[in-house]
Amino acid sequence: MAGKTVTRADLSEAVYQQVGLSRTESAALVETVLSEICTCLASGETVKLSSFGSFVVRGKGRRVGRNPKTGVEVAIEPRQVMVFKPSNVLKSRINGVNGVAEQDDD
Repeated sequence: MAGKTVTRADLSEAVYQQVGLSRTESAALVETVLSEICTCLASGETVKLSSFGSFVVRGKGRRVGRNPKTGVEVAIEPRQVMVFKPSNVLKSRINGVNGVAEQDDD
């Protein structure tokens, strides 16, 4: 079920095809949107895209983990992690509710 990986170039090409901007303008638009999302997440803000999902930055506390090979305990320092929470609309599309999921025939 592994599908194609969509790249920045693919997104730029889709904007070029569907919006009608030049390829350069399309690439700049995609870069601007992705840069703004990154900036917001880096400052700890939540990014919510309606009908798509939310990118949320969460803090994880200090904890003790184990090296799976040796079993030795290792301290894991506190850190920030980014979590994506898909919207119900996206979940429905992925699961084919109402026949809107697309199949990749590759």
